[in-house]
Amino acid sequence: MNPFVQIRRDLHQIPELGFQEYKTQAYLLSYLDSLPQDRMEIKQWKTGIFVKVNGIAPKKIIGYRADIDGLPIVEETGLPFYSNHETEMHACGHDFHMSIALGVLTSFVHNPIKDDLLFIFQPAEEGPGGAESMLKTDIMREWKPDMIMALHIAPEYPVGTIALREGLLFANTSELFIDLKGKGGHAAYPHQTNDMIIAACSLVTQLQTIISRNVDPLDSAVVTIGKITSGTVQNIIAETARLDGTIRTLSAESMDKVKKRIEEIVKGIEIGFQCEAKVDFGSMYYQVYNEARLAREFMEFAESQTDVKVIECKEAMTGEDFGYMLKEIPGFMFWLGVESEYGLHHAKLKPNEAAIDTAIHLITQYIEFKGNE
Repeated sequence: MNPFVQIRRDLHQIPELGFQEYKTQAYLLSYLDSLPQDRMEIKQWKTGIFVKVNGIAPKKIIGYRADIDGLPIVEETGLPFYSNHETEMHACGHDFHMSIALGVLTSFVHNPIKDDLLFIFQPAEEGPGGAESMLKTDIMREWKPDMIMALHIAPEYPVGTIALREGLLFANTSELFIDLKGKGGHAAYPHQTNDMIIAACSLVTQLQTIISRNVDPLDSAVVTIGKITSGTVQNIIAETARLDGTIRTLSAESMDKVKKRIEEIVKGIEIGFQCEAKVDFGSMYYQVYNEARLAREFMEFAESQTDVKVIECKEAMTGEDFGYMLKEIPGFMFWLGVESEYGLHHAKLKPNEAAIDTAIHLITQYIEFKGNE
């Protein structure tokens, strides 16, 4: 078995939520300690890790980022190496991302190139967001790459396929939390209450008008309420309600417009239902915008590899905090085909492990090409 497939399986069993990746960090550090130390510098930041692989005659630093956290999902894959953490799962492929990064890193520790390499093992991509914070560290200021790259698994593409595009790849995203507080009471006396279930239902309906009536039809945006929490039992009118959702837009301008409209609608609910309302936009992720020259160069390089098929894909409403790194550092992200019947964030996601070797080989060859220019 490919050793990095086994590493993926080991990591798959210990998924942890953002900034709680203690076992994951310990596993990564243990592996790094097993490698020759003469060309590596390792620095920890919270539950993340920076690893600098020193080149022979460096003129620049090439960065590679892998996210390391899992999701609060109960796994339903039936795999023999399923999650040991009952309510957490690597349902977004970060176990793949880490094992691929370790594969590439290992190659260059044993076979250094001219330029320095920086491998970033980033916590909390799924929330509350680790990329922006890592960018602000003294470590990153000291070791800031001249270019950076990353990948994300794509269940919809077959193994041996990568997909990317110049410019916008992933959307701007923001969390959305709305709390409503009215007056509860007995179901037999509704006139003495302010029912927050009714208010919440009205609010959900009104929020859907933002996309249809306030966003340019030639633009794209999404407002989704994925969770509503309210009430206690069937004969008590709910005093509070909480709505959890997400906003996604293809432009920063549209994000500002959508947020402003949400605040206006919530203010109307507050007045109309005589309640208190609070909006919290939580964590926001900046768009993933691929630098055109580097993205095109990578596509052309990948097309020259006989075992890789390159697809120029459309932009997606997916959110990724790697966008913050691309905002500050030229680079790109690409989709890696892993052909799974079930998609990202699904309890039955089973990516094809053959993609691990494909990715390690492609990325190693590309970095060798860039790092010996």
